[in-house]
Amino acid sequence: MTDALPLHGRLVLIAGATSTSGEAVARALATAGATVLAVGTREEALAALAAAVPGVDTRVCDLADRDAVAELAMRIHLKFGAIDGLIHLVGGWRGGGGIAGQSDEDWDFLERGFRTLRNTTRVFLDDLTGSEAGRLAIISSTAVERPYAGGANYAAAKAAADAWTRAIAQGFGKDAPNAAATVFVVKTLAGLEDRLGEEVVRLWARSPAEINGARIPLVAPESRMDG
Repeated sequence: MTDALPLHGRLVLIAGATSTSGEAVARALATAGATVLAVGTREEALAALAAAVPGVDTRVCDLADRDAVAELAMRIHLKFGAIDGLIHLVGGWRGGGGIAGQSDEDWDFLERGFRTLRNTTRVFLDDLTGSEAGRLAIISSTAVERPYAGGANYAAAKAAADAWTRAIAQGFGKDAPNAAATVFVVKTLAGLEDRLGEEVVRLWARSPAEINGARIPLVAPESRMDG
């Protein structure tokens, strides 16, 4: 690994890769020299991603199924070896109707995204802790700090993912000083997809101590404050 290309030769898995943000992150990582593994549930969407970002390796997997994730890991290890990064982009929005309107159906949808985070981090944790530059990143929401009744399900699911990731960061701080777990915080990702790709790439250029456990606001370049 060189200072100029800190990602060259690294193996990075994107969970939930078929969104607009997934494509932006895949493109940024591939351009920086990483080998990108894009994982999703829709084969046609993964094919479109592979056409848009040449060289990306695509994998169909239900990440909410821990056994399926374990099988995915086995296949990746056999072909590539251990991963150096996990970028978790599985998510979605459900809300409305105040507290009484927070339906079980909406909660099941939102909780599924948290389950995919639990599954992937548990299965790939040894990879990340064993890497010379292991990185984990998720997308959280400003709703975690400022929840409102109509988005209670959403805020609760995001808060769970946020806490889970920072718990992993605490473990990294004790046992894996070369690894870091980071939370990007947004109000909405719309319009920030390319910015997210840039910041994900920067994770490998920054020291683990600087970003491990950090909650980093993700804003448009013109909105950033100096310092």
